Amino acid sequence: MGYKTILVHCDADPKVAYRLAIAVELAKRHQAHLVGVHIQEPFEAPAMFNGTSVMGNFYAVFEETTKANLAAAKAAFAKAVKGVEITTEWRSEEGYVDSRLAVHARYADLMVLGQADPDTPSFTPLDLPETMALSTGRPILVVPYVGAPAETAKTVMLCWNASRESARAASDALPMLRAASNVIVLCVDAHSSTYGHGAEPGADAAAWLARQGVTVTVQRDVAADADVGSVILSRAADHDVDLIVMGLYGHSRLREMVLGGASRTLLGSMTVPILVSH
Repeated sequence: MGYKTILVHCDADPKVAYRLAIAVELAKRHQAHLVGVHIQEPFEAPAMFNGTSVMGNFYAVFEETTKANLAAAKAAFAKAVKGVEITTEWRSEEGYVDSRLAVHARYADLMVLGQADPDTPSFTPLDLPETMALSTGRPILVVPYVGAPAETAKTVMLCWNASRESARAASDALPMLRAASNVIVLCVDAHSSTYGHGAEPGADAAAWLARQGVTVTVQRDVAADADVGSVILSRAADHDVDLIVMGLYGHSRLREMVLGGASRTLLGSMTVPILVSH
């Protein structure tokens, strides 16, 4: 069973085309309904100018910018889906992007987001992928801001530590894992345990995936003096991985994010798309 409703976040980032190309390709492959969503953040007045004529100037600039952003996002979506034989839908509304986008995501099978470029000014929060993964109950496919091929991922790396989160990510990624030519189950610093990895770390996960029709190999590694995230990125480069799948660890409370070190490293330094799930 594949993804039947795919949601893609459309902001005014010129690099939105990267995530749109991947979202369209996924929708074609899974015969899915593709939904483009644009959220316009509300105007927040600078306190020092409250009630002055300068405030009106601030609002005018804000209104002009948001209209231009909406037009750019809508045009990018229209261009990406033009001539493609899938059903599509465009949505736009005003609100805080992290809360409003989460509501839309709960009615989709997969959300496609872009990694934020810290050097490009944007209304989109830098931690949006983490927020969505932790608050929606849906898998999030994060596309690096440097871009990525839209074609089916042939080599996929599943980061496995026998936790609830990694099990959830593996299940959420099954349509992509089945389509891959090879899935590498990577276990870093794994230890045999009756209540975790079992006698042979990665073996039980590989057996489960094999019964799902997935071609699997297992790799065990140690982090030594490096953090786990750096090891994952290094092995992804070694094996020319097209997609990384991992469980996201942490919690969201009052817009404050607390993430595991591996999650933070990968989402900050990713070079290939990452599917995260919580």
